[in-house]
Amino acid sequence: MMVFRQLAMAAAALAATAQAVPASAYLFWVQPSFSGGPVNGDEPGLGLAMPKATPAELKAHLLWNMRAGLNVAALQCQFSPILFTVPNYNDLLAKNAVELNGAYKALEGYFKRTSAKTWQKALDQYTTKTYNGFSTMHAQLGFCETAAAIGREARKLNKGQLTQLATNRMREFRNSLVPVGDMMHARRYIQIPAEQVPSMDKQCWDRKERLKPQCAVGRWSMAGSGGSTAS
Repeated sequence: MMVFRQLAMAAAALAATAQAVPASAYLFWVQPSFSGGPVNGDEPGLGLAMPKATPAELKAHLLWNMRAGLNVAALQCQFSPILFTVPNYNDLLAKNAVELNGAYKALEGYFKRTSAKTWQKALDQYTTKTYNGFSTMHAQLGFCETAAAIGREARKLNKGQLTQLATNRMREFRNSLVPVGDMMHARRYIQIPAEQVPSMDKQCWDRKERLKPQCAVGRWSMAGSGGSTAS
């Protein structure tokens, strides 16, 4: 009875710990790496091109892309409630309304400047394509894990720091849209050097089938009258 009681207590403690600490890699045994360095916003693969955008407009572009990605995650990743993508996104909207509104105003200014009378249509198309750019099926697990990690970090930040978060993690966020399997199943190659063997030429062996010293290679050597051995 004592053994069963100890096992039950251990299981209860493990369950309590699992509930108290959000999983950092819940969907994988071994988390793939999607890491990428900070970006300016005009690099390829970060979203739609923003020709002639100012640095401030590129920052707004990054922030709006991150917001769009987290919004898509809140919709697509609900199959795993432990990732908290919905509460993370709701918290982001409530706490960072001023910064998000500022980014939207900057994007409005960009399209008014570059698209003239058709700026509203251009802005709407930009928004739609940006959201669609985060929709994924084959890379869903990696995308949801990454969105959850970014959302958790966003909740820890003070107001006004979202743009810097987007600068630091948008490359990673985009990388997560590439389908990658669990690294537990990744192939690992171990290179083993081929063993050097002595020549089979008759001139290398005496009448007692012992290897002559001049023919020894690698770690093969003469071992007295006992013949050739591998040391």
